[in-house]
Amino acid sequence: MIKTDILIIGAGPTGLFAVFEAGLLKLKCHILDALPQAGGQLSELYPKKPIYDIPGFPEVLAGDLIDNLQEQIKQFEPGYTLGERAETIEKQEDGSFIVTSNKGKKFHAPVIAIAGGLGSFEPRKPLIDGINFYEDKGVKYFIKNPEKFRDKRVVIAGGGDSALDWSIFLANVASEVTLVHRRNEFRGALDSVEKVQELKTAGKIKLITPAEVVGIKGAEHVESVDLDENGAHRSIPCDYFIPLFGLTPKLGPIGNWGLEIEKNAIKVNNALDYQTNIPGIFAIGDVNTYPGKLKLILCGFHEATLMCQAAYQIINPGKKYVLKYTTVSGVDGFDGTRKEAPKAVVKAIV
Repeated sequence: MIKTDILIIGAGPTGLFAVFEAGLLKLKCHILDALPQAGGQLSELYPKKPIYDIPGFPEVLAGDLIDNLQEQIKQFEPGYTLGERAETIEKQEDGSFIVTSNKGKKFHAPVIAIAGGLGSFEPRKPLIDGINFYEDKGVKYFIKNPEKFRDKRVVIAGGGDSALDWSIFLANVASEVTLVHRRNEFRGALDSVEKVQELKTAGKIKLITPAEVVGIKGAEHVESVDLDENGAHRSIPCDYFIPLFGLTPKLGPIGNWGLEIEKNAIKVNNALDYQTNIPGIFAIGDVNTYPGKLKLILCGFHEATLMCQAAYQIINPGKKYVLKYTTVSGVDGFDGTRKEAPKAVVKAIV
């Protein structure tokens, strides 16, 4: 049983920033996310794409924003459980909650903050007969441990940033990397496209376009994939097939928790603290809805801030919190570190 002050469901930018705001209030957080790494859509779908509407950053890459957020909250020592989905919730007699993941892990907290972006993400699977049989037998939709592919033959399908980035990375890990895309053009960062071109020229990546993987063969594990290449069919021997076609957002099991749902989003009280119809459960970021809602990262940051103030009152009933600016109070980390502005120098001018 993992006990914490606030269980944050969702490790996207809103969920990560909530850890910082909670830390200022001396509240401990644990983050639960179905994806294998922090960052949500930013890490999974467009880590190398620039974002232009984050205050103070004229331009910041999505992946860099996540790195900065994780650095910002490091001193508050959040717990992470990644690659597990929030499955069920039970309200306790004292008003707290026990959430159980799809892998049976339990989390106990007085406050739940659902920051799951557009919900739990599920991979977009190609329409290939029998692909379900090969899942965890050579078919992978996520790359959690690149070393698993050391000296293996890998076929990657896709034309976006994830397919390009992992092809580049695995070119120095796998014995053979083949990138298959149904078009000649790729929709990804220009430097990634150019890098794949360089690796192809150097013989470190095999590029097959336009083509599609239409079949998988193997007795108990992937042994080869079948390609349709301009109407011609051929087979490529491989150990792993990694289709990277993006993710489909779904509210998932959270939709069965008794929360008020409207158009696949969770209704909240935006006049006060973004609490749901169940006291103690909040929804912040893209997962919530209310009149005038804007699905922007900066709005999620604002919602996370107000949510933490309300969470403080639930966890510390009757205790008044006096807001202090970090420029005045500094920031005390749970790891013993302290950040503060330099003290004013008192000295006479003669």
